[in-house]
Amino acid sequence: MKRSEINRILLDAKAFMAEKQFILPPWAHWSVSDWNANKGNAQEIINNMLGWDITDFGSGDFYKRGLFLFTIRNGKLNVDNKPYAEKIMIVEENQETPMHFHWAKMEDIINRGGGNLVIDLYKSDAKEDFSNDPFTVKTDGVVHHVEPGGSIIITPGESICLEQGIYHRFYGEPGKGKVLVGEVSSVNDDASDNRFHESIGRFPVIEEDEQPIHLMASDYKNFL
Repeated sequence: MKRSEINRILLDAKAFMAEKQFILPPWAHWSVSDWNANKGNAQEIINNMLGWDITDFGSGDFYKRGLFLFTIRNGKLNVDNKPYAEKIMIVEENQETPMHFHWAKMEDIINRGGGNLVIDLYKSDAKEDFSNDPFTVKTDGVVHHVEPGGSIIITPGESICLEQGIYHRFYGEPGKGKVLVGEVSSVNDDASDNRFHESIGRFPVIEEDEQPIHLMASDYKNFL
C-alpha cells in the first residue's frame, strides 16, 4: 500500500469516529516527532502493538478486501498482567475481512454504530479446515444454531461472541452504510494467532510516497 493511501484512509477514519463520538486516547494523534519525544515512557504502546493498523490483506484493493483497526489496549502474554485487549474497527459496505480463526484469542465483536455487520461462520475441524458440522454461537448471551457457512447479521448495539477455532469473515451489509465495530477480547497477537483459510498478508508493505500523518503500529520498528 502507498503511504498516501494509508494517510487518506486514516483521515476518513478519524472523521467517521468523530461523527460517531468515539474518542481515541491522546497518543493516537502524536506526530513522528511527538513519538520520538515520548517513546521512553510509551514502551507498552510500542511493545504491545497498540495504535493505528490499516491493511489490504495483500489484495491491492483496500475497499474490496481490507480493514481499518485501532488497538486501544492490549496485554502481552508472559510479559505483563493485562489479560485483555480492545480494538475499534471500521468496515465498509462489501469490504471483506477474509475467513480466519484464532487458536488462543476469544473475542466479542460489537456493532458500535452505523450500518449492519454480516459475519459468515464455520466451525473448524481437526485439520483446521471448514467443518461440515452445525454449531452454536451466542449474540449478547443468546444462543444461535448455525449451519456451516451460515451468516449472522449484527445490527447497531448487538454483539457476537467468537470462541477459539470458529472461522469467521465479515463485511458491511450492502446499502446500510459503513460500520463502526468494536472488539473486546483476550490478549491479541496478530503475529502468531491468526489462522487464515487462505494465504494472506496480514501487514502491508508500505511504499513511502509521502510522510506519515501518524505511525502505524507496524511502523514502530522502522521509525522509533
